[in-house]
Amino acid sequence: MGAGKRPIYTLSGHSLVGDKRTTPIRGDLADISLAGKLFAPHYAVPMLRTGIAPVTEIHAEAHATSMPVSALMHGEEFAVLDVAGEWAWGYCLHDNYLGYVRFAELGDDFDATHIVSAPATLLVSAPSTKAQVLARYPMGAQLLCGSPSECGNYLACENGFVPLAHLSEIGRVAASPADLAEQLIGTPYSWGGRSGDAIDCSGLVQLVFGMKGHMPPRDADMQQAEFGEELADGDALQRGDLVFFPGHVGIMADAENIIHANGTAMAVSVEPLADAAARFAEHDAAIVARKRVR
Repeated sequence: MGAGKRPIYTLSGHSLVGDKRTTPIRGDLADISLAGKLFAPHYAVPMLRTGIAPVTEIHAEAHATSMPVSALMHGEEFAVLDVAGEWAWGYCLHDNYLGYVRFAELGDDFDATHIVSAPATLLVSAPSTKAQVLARYPMGAQLLCGSPSECGNYLACENGFVPLAHLSEIGRVAASPADLAEQLIGTPYSWGGRSGDAIDCSGLVQLVFGMKGHMPPRDADMQQAEFGEELADGDALQRGDLVFFPGHVGIMADAENIIHANGTAMAVSVEPLADAAARFAEHDAAIVARKRVR
């Protein structure tokens, strides 16, 4: 089942596909924005939906055992181009990253007001420490919240209540990216993860910088190419700088130590930059870029 009308277009000349991770085209279908630019048998008008599960995995293929490639947080928007069975194919609006999600985990669009800025929070049935837990939302989840409760310690959100201390207004997160990354030390490493529940190296960068109003692209090679400004060879590293290795990225905690989600610790950890670099010694260069986001 398509997500919208599929007009027929013709294309003359060359058909060049850009990055397959972010160019919304596959063998049978493309986003209508590509009509006249790239050839596809059909073009679809995207249907805008929003993540309604705390976290929705984005898969490379339309089955549960397919490799996860990213994640859609609660409150983030997803452009659906096609639905077949329980799976929807499309892309995240925040970074244009493509993949398949379970359609049941998408809902109507809503204007989120707050973001979880603690490692995780709980939605409870009443504004009380003794209330029933209804759901768990990790760092990065976006919620539509109303007025504070009478006690002032909770906000009414999603047919329940969330502790005010765990939330920030979207666009007004006080903590720095490095501060946020430090809160996630110990979070399990998971390929394709980008939340306070499970995360990979580039997901950590995208999450914590995204919460501060920047939006890096999804993967480490994209971030190296497109995000931040290169440091000159003589510039000393400082807290919040990004260091790129072959296929990997981390955030400096200070001039000598790096915070990164890594497969060695199988978690977000902090360690000396020299120790992290030593694991890439077989490459021509262990550190391939150093960048600063201003």
